Amino acid sequence: MKKEGLQKRQTAAMAFIVIMGVVAMFSDMTHEGARSVLGDFLHLTGANGATIGFVSGVGELFGYSLRIASGYVADKTKKYWTLVLAGYGLQVLAIPALALVPDNAWQVACGLVVLERIGKAIKKPAKNTLVSFAASEIGVGKGFAYQEFLDQLGAFLGPVMLFFISLVKGTSNRMATYRVCFAVLGIPALLTVMALVLSKIKYPHPEGFETAEEGPRAFHFEPSFIFYMIAICLFAFGFADFTLITLHVSRTALLPPETFSLLYAAAMIMDAVAALFFGWLFDRIGIRSLIFSTLLSAFFAALVFLADSAPLLIAGVLLWGIGMGAQESVMKAAVSTMMPKSMRSTGFGIFETGFGIAWFLGSWLLGALYDHNPTLLVAVSVSAQLMAIFFYAVCLKKRQKENVGIPHAKQ
Repeated sequence: MKKEGLQKRQTAAMAFIVIMGVVAMFSDMTHEGARSVLGDFLHLTGANGATIGFVSGVGELFGYSLRIASGYVADKTKKYWTLVLAGYGLQVLAIPALALVPDNAWQVACGLVVLERIGKAIKKPAKNTLVSFAASEIGVGKGFAYQEFLDQLGAFLGPVMLFFISLVKGTSNRMATYRVCFAVLGIPALLTVMALVLSKIKYPHPEGFETAEEGPRAFHFEPSFIFYMIAICLFAFGFADFTLITLHVSRTALLPPETFSLLYAAAMIMDAVAALFFGWLFDRIGIRSLIFSTLLSAFFAALVFLADSAPLLIAGVLLWGIGMGAQESVMKAAVSTMMPKSMRSTGFGIFETGFGIAWFLGSWLLGALYDHNPTLLVAVSVSAQLMAIFFYAVCLKKRQKENVGIPHAKQ
C-alpha cells in the first residue's frame, strides 16, 4: 500500500509538472517568439546598439531583481497561485501590445519590453517553488529539465510561427510584418492564461507533493552558496542577450532577415535538448554538470560576433542555446537543493536577483563594447564564463567540506 501511494503521488507530481510545462510552452511561444525578432524591431523603431543592450539589461534587471521581493511575498503569504496568475498575465499580454507601437516610438517599445520582464519577475519564484514541490518526488534535476523541455518547445514553435508569417508577409516592410507577428502572438498569450487557470483548478495545493519531513531549518549564507552566487553572476555577466545577436546578424547580413526567428528557434531546440541532458546529469553528479555545460557554451561569443560565415554563426548560436538550457534547468535545480521548503521562494528570489543584476551590467557593457569593438565584447564574454567555471569548482569543494546532505543530487 505504501508503495502504491508513492507511485500515485509520483504520477500526480509528474502530471503537474507536465501541465505547468504546457503553460510555459504557450507562454514561451509568446515572449520568446517576440524575442527572436525584438533586436531588429527595436532597431527599426530608432534604438541603437547601446540602447538595445541597455534596455535588454534593464529588462533583465527588473525581471530578476524584483524576484527577491516577490519570492519573499510568496513565502510569507503562501499565495503562490495569485502571484503566478498575475505575473503570467502581465508578461504575455505585453507582447501583443507591441503591435500597436507607432513608428519611431522606441521608448514605448522599450517600455513594453521592460513591462514583460516585470511580469516574469512577479510569477517566477512562486512558479519555480510550485514546480520544486512536485520535482522533489521524481528528482529535482529531471523535474526542472522536463519543465524546461516543454518550455523550450514553445520557444521553438513561437519563432517558427513568426518565420512563416515573415515568408507570407515578406520583408520589404519589416515593421509592418513585425506588427502582424506580435498580433498573432496574442493567440498563445490567451492560451497561456486559460491553461494556467485550469492548472490551478486541478492542483490548488501543489505544496502537498513534497512529503519529506524537514525539521526547522533557517537559510544561512554558507560559503558554498556564496561561491555559487559568484559563479552564476559571472556566467550571467558574460552571457549576451539574443537581441544583441539579432542586431549583429542584421548589421552583417550573414543571414536574411526572414531567418532571424528560425535562428532563434534552432537555439531553443538546442536549449531543450541540453536541459534534458544536463538535468539528468545533475541528478547524478550535481554541480559538476554546470562546469561541463559552461565549458561547452563559453566560446559562443567568439563564433557569433567574430564569424565571417553563416555556418560559424549558427554554431555559435547553438552553443548559446546550450548555455540557456543549463541556466533554465540545472541552475534552478541546484538552488532547490540548497533551500529549505519554507524559504524556497525567497531562495529563488535571492539567486535570481543576483543573476539579474549581473545580466543587466553585462548586457549594458557588451552592448556598448559591440558598438565600439566586437572583439572586446568577445574577450569579456569568454573571460567571465571561464571564471564562472573556476568558482563552480570552488563551490563544489566548499559544499563537500560542509558535508550538507543534499537530496536527489550527488555533490
